[in-house]
Amino acid sequence: MKIVSQEEIDGHTNATIRGAAEGALLSAAVAIPGSLLLSRRWASYRALPLPLKVMGTVLVVAPCLSIQAERRGLEFDRAHWTGAGKLELDREAAEEEARWEALTTKAKIGDWATRHQYSVILGSWVLSMAVAGSIISRDRHQTLPQKIVQVRMWAQGLTIGVLIGAGILTHSQRQAALQRRPVDHSWRTLLAEQEEEERRAHLNAPNSSYPL
Repeated sequence: MKIVSQEEIDGHTNATIRGAAEGALLSAAVAIPGSLLLSRRWASYRALPLPLKVMGTVLVVAPCLSIQAERRGLEFDRAHWTGAGKLELDREAAEEEARWEALTTKAKIGDWATRHQYSVILGSWVLSMAVAGSIISRDRHQTLPQKIVQVRMWAQGLTIGVLIGAGILTHSQRQAALQRRPVDHSWRTLLAEQEEEERRAHLNAPNSSYPL
């Protein structure tokens, strides 16, 4: 087991903080001007209370902040892997890339949707809210509270449909993965690579008597 130094801990913390700052700045650069633009163009959005507008901005900024922070932390970890562990990760990455290239376009779409199903669900909810809000806001016979209720009902209905579709897709993908999943012998590869590293170290050492 590798002993993590204080320098590596500080580097990981700095990378995570940098990612959080990037996610916050980029998402705020989109969410805040978007909110201002909606306030100028849509009277219904302009009539919303300020706390509700702030909540909408936070719902955009917070996920981007946490996702980018985690990405930067993982990038730092991968960049500092060494030895047999790094070789095994590189081998698995190469196998995954080869598997992806062998998939058809339809299979790639299904695989991507399965691995990003929460993003798809959240994005579909936001998109359905925007579409429903755009359509319902044109109705002059409803008050603002009635329009908000209608938008929420449409968004919930569309999201439930997406959830059902995501569940079916996830189940089919899991069944296919179980059928083609190979037996994991990565421990053998790690042991062989570790033994090879030790052999090379003994051979390079002076007065080495390591058996060939």
